[in-house]
Amino acid sequence: MAAEELDLLVLGSGVAGLSAAVRAADVHNMRVGVLTKGELPQATTRWAQGGVAAVLHDDPDSTDLHLADTLACGVGLCDTEAVRVLVDEGPARVLDLIALGAAFDRDPDGKLLLAREGGHSQARIVHAGGAATGWEVERALVAAAQRGTSALYEHHFAVDLVVEGGRCRGVTATRADGSELVVRAANVLVTTGGAGQLYAVTTNPLEATGDGIAMALRAGVAVADVEFVQFHPTALHHEAMPRPLLSEALRGHGALLRDGRGERFVDELQPRDVVSRAELEVMVSQGIDHVFLDARHLEEFAARFPTIHAALREVGLDPTRDLLPVAPAAHYTCGGIVTDLDGSSSLPGLWAAGEASCTGVHGANRLASNSLLEGMVFGPRAVEAIERGQVGAHPTGAMRAVLGGDPEGGPVGPGTIGGVLLSRPAAVPPAPVPPTEPWADVRNRLQRALTAGAGVVRDEASLADADQVAVDAAAAVAASAAAGPLSPEAHEVANLVDVGRAVIAAAVSRTESRGAHTRRDHPATDPAQRHRLVLV
Repeated sequence: MAAEELDLLVLGSGVAGLSAAVRAADVHNMRVGVLTKGELPQATTRWAQGGVAAVLHDDPDSTDLHLADTLACGVGLCDTEAVRVLVDEGPARVLDLIALGAAFDRDPDGKLLLAREGGHSQARIVHAGGAATGWEVERALVAAAQRGTSALYEHHFAVDLVVEGGRCRGVTATRADGSELVVRAANVLVTTGGAGQLYAVTTNPLEATGDGIAMALRAGVAVADVEFVQFHPTALHHEAMPRPLLSEALRGHGALLRDGRGERFVDELQPRDVVSRAELEVMVSQGIDHVFLDARHLEEFAARFPTIHAALREVGLDPTRDLLPVAPAAHYTCGGIVTDLDGSSSLPGLWAAGEASCTGVHGANRLASNSLLEGMVFGPRAVEAIERGQVGAHPTGAMRAVLGGDPEGGPVGPGTIGGVLLSRPAAVPPAPVPPTEPWADVRNRLQRALTAGAGVVRDEASLADADQVAVDAAAAVAASAAAGPLSPEAHEVANLVDVGRAVIAAAVSRTESRGAHTRRDHPATDPAQRHRLVLV
């Protein structure tokens, strides 16, 4: 099939993208293409361990409690309307996934087993294989996508958006052999995930280089909340990269955090930003580079968490006998391309869902296990809006921070967050000569700078230091581009630079501490800064 015949081109092959692709193809008979720079199953989704948060049973839990937990975790920046969509529509999307063949853990009577994780007031997390939920979700969706999509572009790297007449009409891309092509479509859905590879220590795979967010920034599409980068507090302190993740579910089942002296120092079921900051304080005060997760008292560890147990045994750790060394690692990009409640961006024809988007669901810090749910809900919502013929964004959800008002043109209601517009960092002139060092070295230097200057804790001076390294990397990219076509490795560095400088610009402008954004020089939360910072 010719690329220009596509009704929908999906960039990325995680839960958001494949949920959308399957719905578009199977329910609406759209001509759908999926483009990914790796193989179809090679997405951040498969690394998700904890599970999917959804209220599925008649028990003390309710969607109102799920909403309240999400709002509390987001520290005043969640859009209430978006969260309501998430918690109300989520259960049906989980059932859709089960209908596609996803097998979640059940008790001997066949009832879904539910876990509790940090920030949740109830046990509402459905999971698979104990802590292999992402693999199971991805498996079911990949099989369905392979059956129904019209075109699969594996090992294709999306370089930039094609914009014609004020509308997105596709993408420019490179094939594995380096040749270029244009993939045209009436609608493009960005589901390329986050930018965990901005940091030297991350739970994200090598592919998580912020490609979709960077393309949007270069095209002048509104991006927001990127200063809120969530660090997971229990990444295994080990040389492996991405860092093996010791799931939130372990703490939900009673695992404890201990400092270098063997003492507890934090409530393990608080939100991730709180626990990560507590760990960092202990590490600094005691002069250590990790703390410990104590799971020795958990019963049937190998049966409950077979994936984690196998990973630990591979590195010589026995969770029934050993304290497990852990430290914070970059885990999730809470912001991204601003969308309305139907996934439409500020550029007509461009849609976004999942970690690459800013729906307003997460605010200043994502609640555990809401990530897979968000992709499952908002990816299909974009498809439904396309099927209805929607063109352009409506002032709903996070998009109100860009467009203002409500759908009827009336006053902004409670739970709606206004926006402050920031100019995205200016382009950097090229260096005098193209770089001769490997792009991996440029990338590593950028990652170390972001980790030191824009990590769990930042301040004005550290952010300035990180930005100088990013500027140098941007100059290297520009010099190389002037000399000839960029390689995929160079494109990834370029994308990391664009997203990294956006993170730094937003972090400099937010002179307060809120959620996953902590400023040493502005430790208090400022009620006057309860707004989104929107880069355009």
